[in-house]
Amino acid sequence: MGVVEIILILMFVVLIIGLMTGHYLAFVLGGVGVIAGYIGWGDAALNVVLIKVFDSMNSYNMVAIPMFVLMANFLTYSKVADGLFNSIRYLCGPMKGGLGLAVIGVSTIFAATTGIVGASVVTMGLLSMPILLKNGYKPEIAVGAVCAGGSLGILIPPSIMLVTMGSYSNVSVGKIFLAAIIPGLLLSLCYMIYIFVVCQIHPDWGPAMTKEELEQMPMKERVVGSLINMIPPVLLIIGVLGSIFTGTATPTEAAGIGALVALLLAIFYRQFSWKMLYDSLIDTMKTSSMVFIILFGANAFTGIFIGMNGDQLIVDLVAQLGLGKWAVFTAMCVIVFIMGMFLDWLGIVMLVFPIFLPIMDMFGFDRLWVVAVIATLLQTCFMTPPFGFALFYIKGIVPEGITISMIYRGVIPFIIIICCVTALLVVFPQIIYFLPNMAQI
Repeated sequence: MGVVEIILILMFVVLIIGLMTGHYLAFVLGGVGVIAGYIGWGDAALNVVLIKVFDSMNSYNMVAIPMFVLMANFLTYSKVADGLFNSIRYLCGPMKGGLGLAVIGVSTIFAATTGIVGASVVTMGLLSMPILLKNGYKPEIAVGAVCAGGSLGILIPPSIMLVTMGSYSNVSVGKIFLAAIIPGLLLSLCYMIYIFVVCQIHPDWGPAMTKEELEQMPMKERVVGSLINMIPPVLLIIGVLGSIFTGTATPTEAAGIGALVALLLAIFYRQFSWKMLYDSLIDTMKTSSMVFIILFGANAFTGIFIGMNGDQLIVDLVAQLGLGKWAVFTAMCVIVFIMGMFLDWLGIVMLVFPIFLPIMDMFGFDRLWVVAVIATLLQTCFMTPPFGFALFYIKGIVPEGITISMIYRGVIPFIIIICCVTALLVVFPQIIYFLPNMAQI
């Protein structure tokens, strides 16, 4: 074993130690990359790191990230979801599990306008948890529905995760957006089916709204209210995604348009104030800074790793092991799932893609399909104990009687659903290719 191989192995050993001891991902990645490069190349390593960081800063697609984050913050403050949820919950209320279906339905629409899981989970949690618990819903069903529905924000476009994945995989962001739509909607549908079925089997887990409560809003008012309240988010979705899919605007330009429309919605709903604008901008700055500092650290790590031919060494090692393509692909999915218990999607994408994508290329896998499958599987990283972010978001807003163990139990069925849908995408790849192929006609 040569010096280069030893350095590459030590990079991962030190990386794991750094993460396990609680240090920040960005600084562990950047620090390990710079130190390893300096040991291997001397001063020249700093030039490699700076070039990689500059390339990321010069990426036009990455400008879409702060714009989509700003759009999400404007929408959160505009309270667009409030009226929509109120109308839909009365519309679905007569059914067992109807309120749970309303949570998933509104979360799906909200996901297509935000792309930020924290905003979706907290907004839907504050809106729906008091109502769900008041109507006698089992706490596990309630928290599971909010966490699962809120996490759809990173899969259903527009999504900052999909933008980042497109940049890292050199796949068109527009194509990834198209490829992720049906998997995201399929996942939402499966969540609804689960809630509906389990509430039919156990009616006390998700009882229908009482007749007295339903009488507070006549059927006509429910239908009209749902349609009216859906107009603003649907127009925003059509404006952003439609401009991308028709080629009228790039994802970056569409993100800017979306942020402007979201601001106009806040004004229309009479939620605009200078404090709201200030808070939105500050939140956008914090989120964007977090994304980009991790991006810079990851570029330092992967720049040195690839510069030392680490990716080729792994490809050669896999080839020598003689594993089949599906065994390697399954191993990659298992690694992503396990990493999701400890890291968020950003760290996983930046660590896994530079290493595994060349291996997937070697076996002839299409990168668009690989990215869409991994994007679907990454839904689990927000809900898998012990460090799923959605678990902590929901814990911060539920009553004291709901323990963290109840939250863990509540999300497990939804994690299983995500794994099953991911397997379905592997078996039937046309689910992913349908819309991208349609766009080429």
